Amino acid sequence: MPGYSVRRNVTFLMHLLMWGVFGFAFFVFQPLNASVNFPTGFWIRQGIFFTTLVGAFYLNVQVLVPRLLFRDRTATFIAAAVGVVAAVILIFWAVDAWLNLTELMYKAYHPDKPIKRPLPQFRWFQPTLMTTLLVMGVSTSIATVLKWQADAQLRQALEQAKTASELSFLKAQINPHFFFNTLNNIYALTLVDVEAARDALHRLSRMMRYVLYETQAGSTMLSKEIAFVQDYMQLMQLRLTDKVAVTFEQPKPLHDVPIAPMLLLPFVENAFKHGVSSVYDSRIHIGIHQHGNELSMEVRNTVFPEKMPSLEAGSGIGLTNTRRRLDLLYPDKYVLAVEEKTPENEYAVHLKLFLDGQAVPVEQVIATSNVPV
Repeated sequence: MPGYSVRRNVTFLMHLLMWGVFGFAFFVFQPLNASVNFPTGFWIRQGIFFTTLVGAFYLNVQVLVPRLLFRDRTATFIAAAVGVVAAVILIFWAVDAWLNLTELMYKAYHPDKPIKRPLPQFRWFQPTLMTTLLVMGVSTSIATVLKWQADAQLRQALEQAKTASELSFLKAQINPHFFFNTLNNIYALTLVDVEAARDALHRLSRMMRYVLYETQAGSTMLSKEIAFVQDYMQLMQLRLTDKVAVTFEQPKPLHDVPIAPMLLLPFVENAFKHGVSSVYDSRIHIGIHQHGNELSMEVRNTVFPEKMPSLEAGSGIGLTNTRRRLDLLYPDKYVLAVEEKTPENEYAVHLKLFLDGQAVPVEQVIATSNVPV
């Protein structure tokens, strides 16, 4: 995972930089600001103190903060942190006493003066305490920030997984819905005209290839989506009578742009489902137009007294999921208006898509979608 590798390298460089600064202060800065030659015991003590601080830092980051502070055991964490600070100071003074460093440092700073008894025993207590507290504070802050980042990434991953799952589920609902209707139409056609049924099967196979291959990429070209809609319309017209007038308009010239696949079909399918009658004269009009980066679609069909189509009623699977897909794939980039009954006694759907030159890929929608799931 490239993102994880980058974060790991950045974290490593941050730790390396931090300990480089501490090492510079311990082994370079202090000697440079002194006019004496420090005894060997000084360097041994500095090395042990530095190593002890490193151990305290990672003990706090890896054990105390995640196991105590992040589990709401604050009092225990404070007690443990105080214990770590006390242990570091005790180790410091034990090493100091073992090396007799207080006397050696006094001789280094005052080579011409006799040793005065007693020697100051708490000269290094305050800087040692402040340094240890600084290390513990920095380690607690770093552990807290890392935990916050990990939690944020986990929430984002869960949201992406939910969005991806929902998109797949919506697609899975739309595709069987379409094929069930089409197969029923072809079955009915085989009883009337075998050649027409064969032509219908050829169109259906072409449409199945579109669904199987084009929908996997997350986007397709507008020309392919319109050709798919035309295949569907011609397939449906094979069983229509002269009482149904079907008109279709498409962009001329057509400016090909990416669009989410299977997005326009549910509106057309709904028109054929509810706008066809064997008794009454009816009409279905489908118009697709382009104006710059704006793609508009208008679908109208006759309304009959015995049934009133609705975007949320009836079979409703394709249309309802199409609205949901629009929310996920084109947030704030579409307008969908539905007229249940126009003055011309028609059910009308008006869709406008603002593509900005390209459809939003599904992968981009999963990382950035703000639509609740």
